[in-house]
Amino acid sequence: MASYDLKDLKSRMQKSIASLKDELGGLRTGRASASLLEPVTVDAYGSRMPLNQVATVTVPEPRMLSVQVWDRSMANAVEKAIRDSGLGLNPMSEGQVIRVPLPELNEQRRKELAKVAHSYAEQARVAVRHIRRDGMDALKKAEKDGDMSQDDAKKQSELVQKATDDAVSEIDGIVAQKEQEIMQV
Repeated sequence: MASYDLKDLKSRMQKSIASLKDELGGLRTGRASASLLEPVTVDAYGSRMPLNQVATVTVPEPRMLSVQVWDRSMANAVEKAIRDSGLGLNPMSEGQVIRVPLPELNEQRRKELAKVAHSYAEQARVAVRHIRRDGMDALKKAEKDGDMSQDDAKKQSELVQKATDDAVSEIDGIVAQKEQEIMQV
């Protein structure tokens, strides 16, 4: 019974869910979020650096990001990096502070973002099912090798299935909440 561990399976499922939350955090909703600028890199001091290593990002208003650049000479590079990031943002520089207004999301863009959220959720569900399969395979092997009785294997497989169902329903809840955020006008 060395390779089967329900706690390990549950922890792997939770890691899949955490990964989904990270991916969804980067998706734009109607309101501003500092995590929106996390993927932006800036040409600074001769190399590419993440934005959060040259500036502080805050959210002063629901549709506005404020980027406080630490070194005044980096302001133009930061503004250019945000403009060229592909996020569809148009930053305005005011000395060391760069204001980034977030445009209104139209209906078509909201639907596209909802589809992306659903594809992330499906990837997480697939990952959870792979973990379930690993657990079931380990149980079958333990039963076959005589390390576990048939009754114990059946009970454990029901526990694995319950953990899988719980993880999938948690994923469904997370993506439904994110979709509601995206579609909110």
